[in-house]
Amino acid sequence: MKRIAVFCGSSEGASAAYKEDAVRLGSLLAQQGITLVYGGSSVGLMGAVADTVLAEGGEAIGVIPKKLVEREIAHASLTELYVVDSMHERKAKMAELSDAFITLPGGAGTLEEFFEVYTWAQIGIHQKPFGILNTNQYYTPLISLFDHMVEQKFLKKDNRDMVMIEESPESLLTNFRSFISAQN
Repeated sequence: MKRIAVFCGSSEGASAAYKEDAVRLGSLLAQQGITLVYGGSSVGLMGAVADTVLAEGGEAIGVIPKKLVEREIAHASLTELYVVDSMHERKAKMAELSDAFITLPGGAGTLEEFFEVYTWAQIGIHQKPFGILNTNQYYTPLISLFDHMVEQKFLKKDNRDMVMIEESPESLLTNFRSFISAQN
């Protein structure tokens, strides 16, 4: 696992725990020699995880659409920054560059990125691990919705179980490593 894409908000959110976990994840990535691939912003949780990776000697690759360069304030100190034309290109480039995907708290854009990766896994476009860091129970309502979808037979249990859900960055990375070693 050389590169992990992280989907997260361009805001820090209402709880300090969100930024704390973004920083913890960034630190773990740098310590373990895993390159961060993310949305390229210098603000919010995106900025926090990237700043931490870089401060601890790691590498961070950003992928940002032209229209968001100013709005999300593109990070100026990244190892590499790709400026693309659209959100579709952003997601495709992040997927191409990454061996796994982590979703931290965020808004509609974060969910949209997560669901695209989830859908791609369900239809076999990729076989990479992906998961949710359920910091401060942020994603508990979504997790309940997944279970409801299974009960109502709109989501197969096997597909529901594809999503790794953990409360700590350490546990999520451990599960990713187990997933990858099981494939080999």
